[in-house]
Amino acid sequence: MAVSSRLPAPPARGLLRRSPPRILPVERAPRRLAPGLCAVSGSPGTGGSPVPRRPPAPADAAAASPPSPAPSPASSASSAIDFLTLCHSLKTTKRKGWINHSIKGPESIADHMYRMALMALIADDLPAVNRERCIKIAIVHDIAEAIVGDITPSDGIPKAEKSRREQEALDEMCEVLGGGPTAEEIKALWEEYENNSSVEANLVKDFDKVEMILQALEYEKEHGKVLDEFFLSTAGKFQTEIGKSWAAEVNSRRTKGCGQ
Repeated sequence: MAVSSRLPAPPARGLLRRSPPRILPVERAPRRLAPGLCAVSGSPGTGGSPVPRRPPAPADAAAASPPSPAPSPASSASSAIDFLTLCHSLKTTKRKGWINHSIKGPESIADHMYRMALMALIADDLPAVNRERCIKIAIVHDIAEAIVGDITPSDGIPKAEKSRREQEALDEMCEVLGGGPTAEEIKALWEEYENNSSVEANLVKDFDKVEMILQALEYEKEHGKVLDEFFLSTAGKFQTEIGKSWAAEVNSRRTKGCGQ
């Protein structure tokens, strides 16, 4: 059998099969976030991109800062002794009213405040009156005199100026004490008395006058003096029933003593 030498005809042009073109992956540029935003890992958004979230607000600076350390026992003790040393002059400064009347060995400022505190302690109970507060007011009402001394009407210093000096002295003393709740309480008690702004202040104001006329009566007996000035300056100025009653008793004893 004869063998044909003709080669197979090439396939038709339109029937040639070509391999599909190879598509390379397109790399995307990293997504820029607005200032102040940060991406959170594990929270993909559309297309797999992280969802931007705002950073947490900073904690309040005051809340974040550690609390102030409490004063050490040594510093507290030092402040207390400094304060008490400053108060020593209350024990040694004599009340000027008696000095002006030539009373020998007159009472000190501390003597006066102590007996006033005793008055608050032994007074009959009164409705809506805090006895403990009365005692505290009596103890501190003249405390600023540790620095400014006993200023009396005879000194010719206006009442407003006297109050200013005492307020300044009180602030200094409370600073020596180291500030804090106790110092603030002392200031509040002093201001309450100074402004006569409570029933307790009313009562202690009366005790101040009663203690003075009682002391005047005692000095009249001891030194054979007539101290009318102190009785006249307080007459009709008592605010409470206890004050009026006790003052009346002192005056009654003085009248009886004069009649003997």
